Amino acid sequence: MKATSSPPSARWRTACCAEARQLTSRKAQMMIYFIAAIAGIAGFLFGFDEGVIAGALHLLRGEFTINPFDEGLMTAAVPLGALGGALLAGRTTETYGRRALLLVAGVLFAAGALLSAAAGAVWILTASRLLLGLAVGIAAMVAPLYISESAPAEKRGMLVSIYQLAITLGILGAYLVGFAFSESWRLMFVMGVLPALALLVGMYRMGDTPRWLALQGRTEEARLAIARIRELAPHDPAVDAELASIRQAAQQRTRPGTWADLLSPTVRPALVVGMGLFFLQQLSGINAVIYYAPTVFKEAGFNSTSTQILATVGIGVVNVGMTFVGMYLIDRIGRRRLLFIGFAGTALSLGMIALAAATASESLDILATIGMVLYIAAFAASIGPLPWVMMSEIFPLKVRSLGMSVTSLANWGFNFLVVFSFPILVSSIGLGGVFAVYALVCAAGLVFTYLLVPETSGVSLEEIERHLESGQPFRTLDAAPVRVATA
Repeated sequence: MKATSSPPSARWRTACCAEARQLTSRKAQMMIYFIAAIAGIAGFLFGFDEGVIAGALHLLRGEFTINPFDEGLMTAAVPLGALGGALLAGRTTETYGRRALLLVAGVLFAAGALLSAAAGAVWILTASRLLLGLAVGIAAMVAPLYISESAPAEKRGMLVSIYQLAITLGILGAYLVGFAFSESWRLMFVMGVLPALALLVGMYRMGDTPRWLALQGRTEEARLAIARIRELAPHDPAVDAELASIRQAAQQRTRPGTWADLLSPTVRPALVVGMGLFFLQQLSGINAVIYYAPTVFKEAGFNSTSTQILATVGIGVVNVGMTFVGMYLIDRIGRRRLLFIGFAGTALSLGMIALAAATASESLDILATIGMVLYIAAFAASIGPLPWVMMSEIFPLKVRSLGMSVTSLANWGFNFLVVFSFPILVSSIGLGGVFAVYALVCAAGLVFTYLLVPETSGVSLEEIERHLESGQPFRTLDAAPVRVATA
């Protein structure tokens, strides 16, 4: 029997359709990256406002009379204010939406930067940093949520990791600003106004997430939001399927989530994982390193201020570079495996710093420096982004905002304790003792990951919710099939 071939016109139409689909796919990818980048500006501001104090501290000590308590409180004002921001965002984001809260955060970021730059006393600077902390707390909860609820399942981990990448870029930016304006702490602080304005302009042009719109019963707006994000026609079958899945989850929520829902046996495993990961992240000592990096390098033998700041800039570069590595790996090797690598690497490197600092031997200064670089590398590729990613994934829709708010509270509470206590602990048990404690915490993270953390890579938000409701151990989620690939 003689084989027949398609006429040239049919082959041309098929080729054109395939090319059109590829073009649509590329446009959709560009759109979701654009959305993640705009929301990620909030992460840049988070990192900048945390890191800028490192370059300003030596100038502030010279201009104001600052004792260890005042220094700890001023430095830790950002995470303390973020506690209030996370608490505020937990409920208001359900009422007013993700976009509105990010706009509010942009205004607070700009106001806090201006007030910090104009401060004439330590208490004013502390109050200004509390305001910045309020913005950080709102943005740190809402920005990952905004990205997660907009991203396709197969790329969700990498896209939410853009937020952590933006944090590292903000920290690096703060270090570079500290080096460029090393004689003026006011110029360092006022530079934070520029990214705040970028966040305001960017979010003003954005819409809200399809899932929040569906929760509000605004079905047609949710459909248009999906179509815009995926670069498809509003009544494309793929849009219909994704909207149906989102509406099914939204319709199961007949009332706002409560504390009783959050603490119920089905949701409690997610709460334990979310809070536990942030507990371990913060008690690994990362923010003590970020805030006090020049001090750590001074203890390691770097004597001049400019050398300490340059070494700190180098740490910022490593932080950014290894975050890219984490973004590449997070959806390829999975969350659990990356956590194992991260906790093992940070435990080993912190042990190196502790040993070098405890012996006070000049011959071990290089060991402390290598340990610092390895610590930042391991943290940035794993422990840094993963709690933010998993926080935005693991909670059911009806308690997602409340669960992320509580998880953020744990993050900022432990952040404040670590940063506030660092100068006090160093003066009492020494730098070596402090980093030895941090190393033990990271070792405990290996056990926590093995026993409790699920594998959420490639699993849709709706499938994660169904797995929790099934009553199966949360850690077995990696065996669950992905039934809603577009969510």
